[in-house]
Amino acid sequence: MSKVIKTINPFTEETLKEYTLMSYDEAKEAVQNADHCFEKWKLVTVAERAELANSLANVLADNEDELVKLMIDEMGKVQSQAKQEVAHCVAICKYTASIAEKALANEKRDYDQGKAFVTYQPLGVILGIEPWNFPLYQVIRYSISNLVAGNTTVMKHASNVFGMAQKIQALYEEAGFPKYAYQSLLIDGETASKLISHDGIKGVTFTGSDKVGKLVAQEAAKYVKKTVLELGSNDAYMVLDDADIPSAIKACVMGRVINNGETCVSAKRFIVTEKNYEAFKKGFKQAMMQLKLGDPRSDDTDLGPLARKDLREKLHEQVTESIAAGATVVCGCEIPEGKGYFYPASILENVKPNMPAYDDELFGPVAALIKAKDDEDAMRIANDSSYGLGGGIFSKNEEHAIELAVKHFNTGMVNINGYGLAQPNLPFGGVKNSGYGREHGGFGIKEFVNIKSVMIASSS
Repeated sequence: MSKVIKTINPFTEETLKEYTLMSYDEAKEAVQNADHCFEKWKLVTVAERAELANSLANVLADNEDELVKLMIDEMGKVQSQAKQEVAHCVAICKYTASIAEKALANEKRDYDQGKAFVTYQPLGVILGIEPWNFPLYQVIRYSISNLVAGNTTVMKHASNVFGMAQKIQALYEEAGFPKYAYQSLLIDGETASKLISHDGIKGVTFTGSDKVGKLVAQEAAKYVKKTVLELGSNDAYMVLDDADIPSAIKACVMGRVINNGETCVSAKRFIVTEKNYEAFKKGFKQAMMQLKLGDPRSDDTDLGPLARKDLREKLHEQVTESIAAGATVVCGCEIPEGKGYFYPASILENVKPNMPAYDDELFGPVAALIKAKDDEDAMRIANDSSYGLGGGIFSKNEEHAIELAVKHFNTGMVNINGYGLAQPNLPFGGVKNSGYGREHGGFGIKEFVNIKSVMIASSS
């Protein structure tokens, strides 16, 4: 019997729509269709593929209202940030189109027997497994670069954003991509895992928790298939002795609560030197307590609801466990009464190792405040994590901050004196349990290609 999935509005707690999951046989057929499409798609010139990427950018912009509504209704994203997500995806498509021909061009190499070159050729069907927190961006990020590279893709989206999944496929087709080049499969995790072994799948890209990511990598390794993993993190933001405290507070608040705090690369652990600790704590608390929870459609809402009830329960369990282990509450940390899966902007201090707030990722608007003795101690604490996706440094000495970022901060991305999400022209990805591989910046377009050497011996 077919399994039915319901999507639920996290603000009203009302059912939005019911979806019937595809069977494994239907999913296999989709992979076969993508494989057949690949045989023709790989022969399309890079210039033509790039032109279609620009077409998709226009289609995304034209459909902004519907995409924004889906984000608000399915996962509670604040309206202004939903609009920013659409604009970000438009920029990604345009940037990918602009660099495609240069990134994928053949490269000449010296060869003592004649001449040689390196060519970048697509692999085939790529399986994407993507989360709900940036329901448009996570998909566009990986899929447009792979399609422009000449691959085709089938994508398993999170079940609470199946409406967005269906819309993305429709937009790819509206933009002029061939049928079956991109397909959103309404499947569960078990079916997606089974697809990894399918002969037609040539690589897997996964965004989500490190626990599930490791299972995906293990399954792919059985069949010697490449993976790209963008996993969770517990990003450290260091406020050093010479930091500008007001500007640090402003950036840290935004970094913690953006996207309702449900961001892998958001600021989570705030490591402040003794010199600035009390001043930062006072201002940080004041700013966090001023944030307004409410209807994500309203212009004056700062924090919408978390995406699902179980996610709020898990977050509060992590907070409760941290408090039981000795952390203390600065503000928030209580589930509010009323409808909607809300969680207030919260701060914990006296956070130590072996607490969830120190060791694990808190996927919601909860900040862990940690006191360091000095700058050196702050750097030590920042690196004392199994994760390494992003991070931040606040210091008036830019040269010193750059040296720390380049030589000492063990993470994939570093913000200095500010907070920023992924940029289309800069590589995105992490180290340690935050995964491997890079997207954006021209790097993602080469993650799933055959880097082929061609050597031509001289006839003389």
